Amino acid sequence: MPKHPSVRLLAGSLMAAAAAVAATPGPPRPPALDRARIVDLTHTFDQQTLYWPTATSGFQLTSLHRGKTAAGFFYSANSFCAPEHGGTHMDAPVHFAEARQALDQVPLDRLIAPAVVIDVTRQAAGDPGYRLTVEEVKAWEARHGRIPEAAIVLLRTGWAARWPDAKRYFGDDAPGDASRLRFPAYGAESARLLVEERRVGVLGVDTASIDHGPSRDFVVHQIAAAANVPALENLADLSGLPEDGAWVVALPMKIGGGSGGPVRVVALVPR
Repeated sequence: MPKHPSVRLLAGSLMAAAAAVAATPGPPRPPALDRARIVDLTHTFDQQTLYWPTATSGFQLTSLHRGKTAAGFFYSANSFCAPEHGGTHMDAPVHFAEARQALDQVPLDRLIAPAVVIDVTRQAAGDPGYRLTVEEVKAWEARHGRIPEAAIVLLRTGWAARWPDAKRYFGDDAPGDASRLRFPAYGAESARLLVEERRVGVLGVDTASIDHGPSRDFVVHQIAAAANVPALENLADLSGLPEDGAWVVALPMKIGGGSGGPVRVVALVPR
């Protein structure tokens, strides 16, 4: 049966309105799971996992049972022990700021967000103590537009390729000594721009710290933590991510009152 002209007019108006909404710029939308490439950004936790040089222990996995039970079926169980800060992990804001969020208090919407990948592999290759500059952040924005509020910023230095060689990764492998470390990270002014002006949700890096190796005051940690911005450290290879368009899911172990802890980080990259 032919539709009444008014019905056709209403349908046309709704379609036009939907098209207008779709064309209106808004917050980045995540890629559809069935059309996304999933990239693991997490180093495996095992006996080779790297921890800060002053840590008094590392990752320990103890077998409680492995084999056939008295009833005849196979059963395997382990216990594990590890410092909060090592391997691919999250620093909660309380790690460097009193009365800020502990690991279990970081909101979930901060941990699932669009990714901004800033690549400084070339600069870091020539200077192991390199720090991201404000100019590089603005150069990224010149290519892709203003960094979205609440984005997860990932700094790609190329250092993940050095994992788990402690001397190459940290710049020094003297046990118990963190005074001669050398690796790239964020600079203080670029961190202030990202955290205080762009109001990003998370700072991440493929090195051991969001502060560069020679740091003594950990100023980037202080800037981020004061704003309740957590950090992702020791991320795995970021080369599979585009500068813009991916989303990151970073879910840490929910440790009550924790200053940090292991985190599984994956990226959803549009195909």
